[in-house]
Amino acid sequence: MRIRVACPKRIAICMLAMSALLLPACSTLDRKNAVPPELRRETTVLGIPNARFFTDQPAPMQAEQEQALIREAKYRHLKPGEALPTGYLLSLSGGGDDGAFGAGLLVGWTAHGDRPSFKLVTGVSTGALISPFAFLGPEYDAALTAVYTDINQSNIFEKRFITAAVTEDALSDTAPLYATISKYVDERMMARIAQEYDKGRLLVIQTTDLDAGYPVIWNIGAIAKSGSPEALSLIRHIMLASASIPAAFPPVMFDVEANGAPYQEMHVDGGAVSQAFLVPPSIDPRIAQAAAGFHGRKTVAYIIRNSRLTTEWTDVERQTLSIAQRAVATLINYNGVGDLYRMYLTTRRANASFNLAYIGPEFHADHKEEFDTGYMRALYRFAFDKAAKGYPWQDGPPGFTRSAH
Repeated sequence: MRIRVACPKRIAICMLAMSALLLPACSTLDRKNAVPPELRRETTVLGIPNARFFTDQPAPMQAEQEQALIREAKYRHLKPGEALPTGYLLSLSGGGDDGAFGAGLLVGWTAHGDRPSFKLVTGVSTGALISPFAFLGPEYDAALTAVYTDINQSNIFEKRFITAAVTEDALSDTAPLYATISKYVDERMMARIAQEYDKGRLLVIQTTDLDAGYPVIWNIGAIAKSGSPEALSLIRHIMLASASIPAAFPPVMFDVEANGAPYQEMHVDGGAVSQAFLVPPSIDPRIAQAAAGFHGRKTVAYIIRNSRLTTEWTDVERQTLSIAQRAVATLINYNGVGDLYRMYLTTRRANASFNLAYIGPEFHADHKEEFDTGYMRALYRFAFDKAAKGYPWQDGPPGFTRSAH
């Protein structure tokens, strides 16, 4: 029996393999000039100076953290030197329709009664789609539930003709996904994100700049707060880009400016760099705390991996595409596990506690196609039920776990 691997990114390797077999004569879609390498760090979007960050530039991120602490202290009426409350961090990983796990866990956590308000929420791919709902808390639980239990493949993408492999930029059209995002991410949600940003809370989403081959961390709260008439469209396109599986889904093009000249960047799934993240290793939150006049804050990190820890067994056909598909699915899975170790070491350095949730081996459900409504509902209910009873968080990645709590 062959077990279907639930990983939408497998479509990408199929496209690449097919392209290698086709004639090289193909057209290139038009685009504006890409950003020259020497100007990559000088770009701005909508003129918002802190709209996004690059991991090889820690100073701006450190400054944003410091300002967030100052905003939080002002909101809480705290003076420098006074104790800040516990800071809760949440990382939401990629995983396609397995995002139903994270959605169910969060809503079940609300039902359990001890879901915290997160100081920082990060999202990649399907985690990026969940992240605004998670950031705004229980008031958006009903919408989050609908996103992962009432949709199907038609709400995510439309398949293109097979010739798209050489004539277009992807095998599918994600106009339906953009429409789904736009249905929920509206002016009201953006205003709420801006309000929480004023309280010192941060919502960030990762995409991959394909031209530079580098991650970009978007500061959604700052964009929402900017007052730009294009802010809402930008946020929606960032979420779309973070979930745009290369070759399967079209890239998202962002107009940017550098040294007064216009350029265009090509962005794809943030999972091309990492499946999940918290704080880049180049950033030490304790430095920002000291600079803002606060010390010794207790920090608790939660990581929701919208996937399993291991790839499911399957009888792989001795055929080129099947072998390539299986190899890439395995690579993605273990790269994601590697992200857990990186986040674990980062939390240990910051004296923060580490809490991990993932899809356990006890979950089984038929998965007929990507974004199968029945499968997502079963996974959502599985996670909801576990969280409503008190989720058994793991305090470390594989090999480091001491206990469940």
